[in-house]
Amino acid sequence: MACKNCCSANPSNHQSPKYKKALWIVLILNLSMFFVEIVMGIKSGSTSLLSDSLDFLGDSANYMISLIVLPMALSYRAKASLIKGLTMSGFGLFILITTIYRIFYGEIPSYAEMSIVGVLALFVNLTALIILLNFRDGDSNMRSVWLCSRNDAIGNMAVILAGVAVYFFQSRYPDLIVAFILAFLALQAGKEIILRAWSELKQG
Repeated sequence: MACKNCCSANPSNHQSPKYKKALWIVLILNLSMFFVEIVMGIKSGSTSLLSDSLDFLGDSANYMISLIVLPMALSYRAKASLIKGLTMSGFGLFILITTIYRIFYGEIPSYAEMSIVGVLALFVNLTALIILLNFRDGDSNMRSVWLCSRNDAIGNMAVILAGVAVYFFQSRYPDLIVAFILAFLALQAGKEIILRAWSELKQG
């Protein structure tokens, strides 16, 4: 019911030139942060940074798919959303497996690099959230875009807190706990997008 209301309230938002411009901006921001975090995640030994970098990569792919299907009918956008939901869930499972592995074979990450990169990533994602604020409701495709940016901002704050905790406790476990949180967020968002896209496909 909620999906029908939000879609009818903004029936043409997905075709708005402003929305298209917003998608291009957040795509460039996310792709840039992927390269920053993948390098720093490896350098610092942080599982949460590596997890967040994969999230940025997944979001970039999602934004690109959203741009491609913008002019298409709802059924095509719903199918694209279904793919995005499955992709997000796949990333969540990958992060979960990687984190479990790091429990047994990981090391204490660099808290300074974690915190610095986390602050930079948070700034990028807060900027993306502000840009996408007026487009957070709509069909499953638009909703998936909003959830991607929202989860990233939450994840970045968690990474920053993990960096502080690693410093005080000299332990890798705060980093691993945050990685588990990021995995949960990816799985939860993937589930929501899949269910909404499936509902739209049945309506079509």
